[in-house]
Amino acid sequence: MSFAVLGTGSALPTCVKTNDDLSQILDTSDRWIYTRTGIRRRHVITSETVLDLAAEASRKALDAAGISPQDLDYIICPTVGGDYITPGLGCNLQEELGATCPAIDINAGCSGFVYSLDTADGIFARKKARYVLITAAEGLSRIMDWNDRSTCVLFGDGAAAVVLGEGDGLRYLKLRTQGCCAPLHGRFPMGNSPWTKEEPHTHFVHMEGQEVYKFAVNAICTGVQEALEETGLSPEDIHHVLLHQANMRIIDAARKKLSIPEERYHCCIEETGNLSAASIPTLLDLCSRDGLLHSGENLLLCAFGAGFTSGTAILTWK
Repeated sequence: MSFAVLGTGSALPTCVKTNDDLSQILDTSDRWIYTRTGIRRRHVITSETVLDLAAEASRKALDAAGISPQDLDYIICPTVGGDYITPGLGCNLQEELGATCPAIDINAGCSGFVYSLDTADGIFARKKARYVLITAAEGLSRIMDWNDRSTCVLFGDGAAAVVLGEGDGLRYLKLRTQGCCAPLHGRFPMGNSPWTKEEPHTHFVHMEGQEVYKFAVNAICTGVQEALEETGLSPEDIHHVLLHQANMRIIDAARKKLSIPEERYHCCIEETGNLSAASIPTLLDLCSRDGLLHSGENLLLCAFGAGFTSGTAILTWK
């Protein structure tokens, strides 16, 4: 007994910035960004908070599942960071929803949602919960260098949630970590300790695109191939593929190396950009609400992110 997905929800900030908008502040263009990333638009926080987005997505998922916040036994928030260094987003979300259960944050970069599924699986296995809420929420626009066109054009803000209940929907899940900080990282903001010997730095996200690209394509292909081998499933048995929405070039490169039919891959990157941990659950919610997922179908999820982290899961939709 593991879990089944009972409901999904997502939320995006109201402010949308197109590639043409970014060309007003950067030496770039819609063509330059789109041909390199597959992104045309991203949503960015203005007056909203990360908690606002997390709460909206969570309420939609709870409504879809037909349960109340008081029914929840655990809240897990995969995020690079909420509105505060401490308390964590999970604590703030629990208060906002009026829930009474334990709540934690998980920072596994863009792989955070799949890592959270693994954590939830353990909670269900120990009979510690009937209902678990996983809410991924990111405000990445706050930690971008908006003078650096190689990074800031890639990311957006948003949140997405799933409610999990007892069930047998999880068929496979495997996580990997390959410790490697330099290619993709963001430093902790500096305080004003008079004793620190640390050199002054910014908290902007730094990324070495080629290194991330190579890791990402290999992580997807290795993760998917291992998942098929270990479950005995064939490419034809996978009805839907939901990859982390980082860059369309990464998705296309992995797709060409794998044997799963091209039409089974779903994407939302053109409209959202990279939502980090919220990418896969946002895509899952869009597919669910568009009626694309049917009972008994197999969904393959694969994510990769800073750390380096990666994770692959196969779920049977109920």
